Amino acid sequence: FTSEFMDFMAAQRKYSNSDSGKIYNTSRVIEGKFMNLLEKEPIKRNKMHWAIGPFNPVMTSTSSNNSSIGQRHKCLTWLDKQSPKSVIFISFGTTTSLTDEQIKELCIGLERSDTKFIWALRDADKGDIFSGDVRKFELPNGYEERIKNKGIIVRDWAPQLEILGHFSTGGFMSHCGWNSCMESLSTGVPIIAWPMHSDQPRNSILITKFLKVGILMNNWEHRNEVVTSNTVERAVKTLVSSNEGNEIRKRAADLGVAIRKSAVEGGVTRKELESFIGHINR
Repeated sequence: FTSEFMDFMAAQRKYSNSDSGKIYNTSRVIEGKFMNLLEKEPIKRNKMHWAIGPFNPVMTSTSSNNSSIGQRHKCLTWLDKQSPKSVIFISFGTTTSLTDEQIKELCIGLERSDTKFIWALRDADKGDIFSGDVRKFELPNGYEERIKNKGIIVRDWAPQLEILGHFSTGGFMSHCGWNSCMESLSTGVPIIAWPMHSDQPRNSILITKFLKVGILMNNWEHRNEVVTSNTVERAVKTLVSSNEGNEIRKRAADLGVAIRKSAVEGGVTRKELESFIGHINR
C-alpha cells in the first residue's frame, strides 16, 4: 500500500470501537468457513457481520435477445457469433501496466493457444499507479491482423460484467482484484489467476486452492519474472481443453448458480441483507 493509503487506514481505526458491525462484499456461499472463523475472533465478538455480496448485479447469461439493439458494445455482438463457453476474456484492471516484453509473450501465448479471446487493453490503463509511469501499450507488428479471426482487442471501456455473463465466455484471465473475482464467481466463469499486487495474491489462493475454480498463471514468488508464452499457452489450454479444466469449469458453474440463488428471496445472502436492514432500522 502507498503511505497515503496506510495513513487513511490508520485514521479510521479510532472509529472501530464504536461500530456495531461490518458489511462484506462476499457471500457465505463463497467464504462461509472464513466468516465463521472471523466471528470467533475475540476482537470481533459482539459485533455483527453481514456478508451481503456480491455488490455487482447478479446476472444471467446475456445474448442479443435480451440486450437493447443499438446500445450494446461491439464486443458483445462479436461474442454472439461464438460457440458457448469458447472465449477467454483478458483484463488486468486499471492499476496494472505490463512491460513491452510481457505483452509480447502474452500475445504469442494467446495466438498459439488457438483459443478465441477478448483482450481489454485500454489506453486508460497505460500507467502504473505505483510507479507514476505513463506509456502506451504496443502490440507486435501485424498482430491484430493475424488474430482477427480469433480474437479482438478492446482499447476503450469494456463492459466486463456483460462479457463475463455472456454464454460464449468460458474463462477469465484476471489480476484477481476482488471486484473482478466477485463478478467472475457470480457469473460462474473460471479464472486464470495472474496476481499483480495488493490483495490479489491472497485472492488468487482463494480462487485456485480453496474454491478450486481457477488455475494459477504465475506463482507470487516469481512475480518479478516474465511469464513466458509457453506458460500462457499452457494455462489457456489447460482451462479450455483438459480434464482438469473440465472439472474447474464445472465447479465454477456450480458455484455461480449457488451465488445467484443466495441473492434471491430465501437465499443466505438475501437473509443477511434483510438482517442488516432490520438492524439499522431498529
